[in-house]
Amino acid sequence: MATDVRIKEQLPELTKKIVETYLEVPTIQYLGHCPLPKFEAIIAACEDLKEILYPGYRRRENLHLGNVTYHVGDLIDSLHDKLTTQIGRALRHDAVARQQCVEESDYEALGQAKAVEFLENLPELRRVLSRDVQAAFDGDPAVRTLDEVIFCYPGLEAVTIYRLAHLLHTLRVPLIPRMMTEWAHSKTGIDIHPGATIGDHFFIDHGTGVVIGETCEIGSHVKLYQGVTLGALSFQTDGDGNLVRGTKRHPTIEDRVVIYANATVLGGATRIGHDSVIGSNVWLTRSVDSHTTVVLERPKLRMRGEVNLPENDYQI
Repeated sequence: MATDVRIKEQLPELTKKIVETYLEVPTIQYLGHCPLPKFEAIIAACEDLKEILYPGYRRRENLHLGNVTYHVGDLIDSLHDKLTTQIGRALRHDAVARQQCVEESDYEALGQAKAVEFLENLPELRRVLSRDVQAAFDGDPAVRTLDEVIFCYPGLEAVTIYRLAHLLHTLRVPLIPRMMTEWAHSKTGIDIHPGATIGDHFFIDHGTGVVIGETCEIGSHVKLYQGVTLGALSFQTDGDGNLVRGTKRHPTIEDRVVIYANATVLGGATRIGHDSVIGSNVWLTRSVDSHTTVVLERPKLRMRGEVNLPENDYQI
């Protein structure tokens, strides 16, 4: 069946109606002359950074100590240029959004300064990530080698991007850290806000459905299972009903805490003391002392036919 040309002639009128909504609903468009950070460039930078952090596991094969310097040097040079441009764009957009003066500042130079400071932190970041890899190996008996963790574990993927994004967040780079962690979220199902503070030897086992909020503070040697939420209990509002931002809304998890699957811990005043265990499906909105185990009461299970299971036939 041939295309009806008469129907196609209606498209200019449809286009006009769509463009009219750009004036009617101006809040979900960006038609400024200053370009935004480019999503594809940010993701390309993330892939380059993972190549530096985990050389030999990603794109380039046959790396050795004789040629790795040239490979990393080429990546660093490329990242300098990419990040300088994208950070400069983010800084300029943030200034415009805050209605600050944009003519008097060289945002390309500011972007370069922050890009270089970010890249200078990569050696220490590799040391931190090596301890996260070890935590996964130590915390999961199904793992046979450290290589398996780096190749296969979504928790490490999400934590790697989080730690990169958190570093940019601490350098006060707007927008880009969220772009990075939401990309990781879409890949792994693990949602970590770049503003969260997480200590070393951190391990997320399985991972899907984990949520870690912006003001969450997590100590060292902490282990989370799938479906764990470290979230806000409620949102304060001002006299006009607007959300109050910048307050501590998410819990504090001290060192050597284990939180099992689908547990929910909420509230900025909630603190889980060190060396505690939070059981599966627990809902917590108040603090827990150190060396405490929190579990739900044992449920009563029934098999089809209403036959009760004996007490010792199941475990929680």
